[in-house]
Amino acid sequence: MILSNNPKIEIFNADCLEKMKEIPDKSIDLVLTDPPYGLGFEYGSFNDTQNNLSILIKNTMPEFLRISKRTVLTCGHTNMWHYPQPTWIMAWINEAGANMNSWGFTCWQPILCYGKDPYLENRMGARQDIIYDKHISKKWIQHPCPKPDEFIKKLLLRCSVKETDTIFDPFMGSGTTGVACKELGRNFIGIEISPQYFEIAKNRITQATKEMFV
Repeated sequence: MILSNNPKIEIFNADCLEKMKEIPDKSIDLVLTDPPYGLGFEYGSFNDTQNNLSILIKNTMPEFLRISKRTVLTCGHTNMWHYPQPTWIMAWINEAGANMNSWGFTCWQPILCYGKDPYLENRMGARQDIIYDKHISKKWIQHPCPKPDEFIKKLLLRCSVKETDTIFDPFMGSGTTGVACKELGRNFIGIEISPQYFEIAKNRITQATKEMFV
């Protein structure tokens, strides 16, 4: 389903593993995604257990690295070591803290990065490897764990320097990355396996497209 042509926004209600087989090697500029965390959240067709997450990582990561020039994902602290060794780990900083860990308040979240830094690759100078953002997720979004819109926009701008870039989110969820791509002029391909969340994402991105022309 194509929602917009400028930038091109294309979304699918499908299994990302099957859909990625159709994508040529290194044809995606950036995989930017927030996979399941194995915490038992309700994702409809996906049983969010640690065992199923391990299988998902094993099956999807080789495909992400095959189709993309760089892959950036949020994974939560407890899952960092389940993923292949990244090129680097950036940090999402929220100094107010959220939840407790065995060493105190958790004030940061890991962002796993695979591939070259787009700023250094394009000779645009070095940037920080941290993203400050204190926004919270919008409570009205009917999804168990949507990321804050402003955080995703900051992360997108840190990981994509060209408006011609194509961004791919294989776990589209409520469509936050698609909304950010529309607002920031990036091409977007999104896949969501759950019909319920696909409809939420479609409606949010469609609304963002309309608002661009108000």
